[in-house]
Amino acid sequence: MLKRFASSVILSLAAVAVFTAMPADAAPAKSPLDFKVRNIEGKTVPLSRYKGKVTLFVNTASQCGFTPQYASLETLYGRYKGKGLRVLGFPANDFGNQEPGTDAEIKQFCSARFNTTFDMFSKVTVAPGAGQSPLYAFLTGKDTNPKFAGPVQWNFTKFLVDDKGQVVARFDSSKDPLSPEVVRAVEAALAKKK
Repeated sequence: MLKRFASSVILSLAAVAVFTAMPADAAPAKSPLDFKVRNIEGKTVPLSRYKGKVTLFVNTASQCGFTPQYASLETLYGRYKGKGLRVLGFPANDFGNQEPGTDAEIKQFCSARFNTTFDMFSKVTVAPGAGQSPLYAFLTGKDTNPKFAGPVQWNFTKFLVDDKGQVVARFDSSKDPLSPEVVRAVEAALAKKK
């Protein structure tokens, strides 16, 4: 009985994880912008709304040594949003249990501590496995862009997507959003934007 209950709970959680990020239609995704995800308020958002923008996808955590990068992300967003940059934060509790809060708690933390104004989304699983967000399975998959493939290793991994929806850069946790490498890549993607 307990095994059946546990199996049913696991299947329910897997279904929620799949809905959290799914392709916008039945066609196979060709871009991260082909997915629908839930924002931090729980509303379904098609990522196609960011077509024509340069987007920075970041898996975030509130209790990590890299958590101060929220401030850098906000500064980067403030500096370049007028030119077409959007920052998309995806909280994840995959590494060191460093994002244990609810979506409401995460939203409050980001707002109160870092005055974030960039778009935040519902907590997802970015690590490989049965519960991995389809969006992150796509971002890290070798069919997307082999140059940037491979599992996310820690919090605050960044994927830069150009205005056409193609992954054009990836930065690990140690690269602050205001580091020269990230800024150069953002500026280059914005310069190519039509």
